[in-house]
Amino acid sequence: METIKTDLLIIGAGSGGLSVAAGAVQMGASVVLVERGEMGGDCLNYGCVPSKALIAAAAQAYAPEVSGAFGVDLEAPRVDWPRVRAHVQEIIARIAPVDSQERFEGLGVRVIREQARFVSAREVEAGRHRITARRIVLATGSAPAVPPVPGLADVPYLTNETLWGLDTLPAQLLILGGGPIGMEMAQAFRRFGSQVTVVEGARALGREDPEMAAIVLDHLRSEGVTILEGETVTAASQKGSAIDLQLESGKTLTGSHLLIAAGRRPNTAGLGLEVAGIDSTKTGIKVDAGLRTTNRRVYAIGDAAGGLQFTHLAGYHAGIVIRSALFGLPAKVATHHIPRATYTRPELAHVGLTEVEARQRYGEKLEVLREALQHNDRAIAERETAGLAKVMVHKGRPVGATIVGAQAGDLISTWALALSAKVKISQIAGMVAPYPTLGELNKRVAGSYFTPRLFENRTVKAVTRTVQRLLP
Repeated sequence: METIKTDLLIIGAGSGGLSVAAGAVQMGASVVLVERGEMGGDCLNYGCVPSKALIAAAAQAYAPEVSGAFGVDLEAPRVDWPRVRAHVQEIIARIAPVDSQERFEGLGVRVIREQARFVSAREVEAGRHRITARRIVLATGSAPAVPPVPGLADVPYLTNETLWGLDTLPAQLLILGGGPIGMEMAQAFRRFGSQVTVVEGARALGREDPEMAAIVLDHLRSEGVTILEGETVTAASQKGSAIDLQLESGKTLTGSHLLIAAGRRPNTAGLGLEVAGIDSTKTGIKVDAGLRTTNRRVYAIGDAAGGLQFTHLAGYHAGIVIRSALFGLPAKVATHHIPRATYTRPELAHVGLTEVEARQRYGEKLEVLREALQHNDRAIAERETAGLAKVMVHKGRPVGATIVGAQAGDLISTWALALSAKVKISQIAGMVAPYPTLGELNKRVAGSYFTPRLFENRTVKAVTRTVQRLLP
């Protein structure tokens, strides 16, 4: 067995682990990276990248439905599923070199493609290697959670990890789970021509502002997606090539394929955490505000650390760990400025407090600003007027923002910056956005903060009249 000593050992080559590895090795630390599966992790291979490539293809299939309004008539689409799959794989392949073993070895990282497990508080075995490290980072990500539905184990179901291997386009797709993944895939496959039914035990997009989520759900329903909310699946079975789901309400749903999109669980099995004195729960590894585990030499980041499950959050965690593990500087995680987005059409994006959360915290001192996309000239020109921006303001500073509409995931970045840098609403209102762009939506909603203060204020009007009389 080869013995290796290093400054930093990273277990997991997903977004967070790769960010730590790249940053640390380029700053002069010796780094070993252990990955049992694919370089790039879930995001590159099964999550963010393939799903967005599929959504983009689905948008092309949907184009004939909306092109007539522009005076352009397109023929009905013919979906060639093998070519759609090839498109998805091509996008993965174009991005993969950035996350590849070759690139990281070129940077100076020792990459070991094996399963890792702790053998002591500071030692990890990976294949024929025993690695001792000053600091260890667990960036093992998460995997699809499968609910304990009777009979489900005997049914051929799909997850986000196996969806991309489909040989044929589903005729009738059943989706268990109405969160972001479930709703994104529901719309995409409906646009390809599949009949799609989503079953959600609570409220679809339940984490989001109900008013804003309703805009998205209504649009999906208008495209033909069936969304059943407050329905519990009590049993699953297979009859020939058909899959049946029994609901608590007595209904039976039948489909050709079943996609499980009911949340995720952290990848911690087989790591030997107990040997290293690292505590964990069902939601992830226990960490403090600085992402340290109960073993002070070991950090956990990204999905493995529980909490929010976003690729960009894992990248943010990487910066916290580099500051602490490499330089011994204090660093704590904050989440108030971390945005999230659901890439349906229209998109739904949020950062900070929701309206309900903000009202609970600030009461009558909270102001809620609203601006509809139907007043944005670019949205009008492109016939993308479904949507709304909602910004929560306390004492002249934004504390949360939700946007539904075209490019909401891009538009929310302005408010993520505002919360991160503690920018005043007046500074957003004073921004000059190019015309005509969707970005004007942010300026306009910020400007509405001053509408009652300036245009509905008697004192301001009196001062204006006085100044006008005095001016030569």
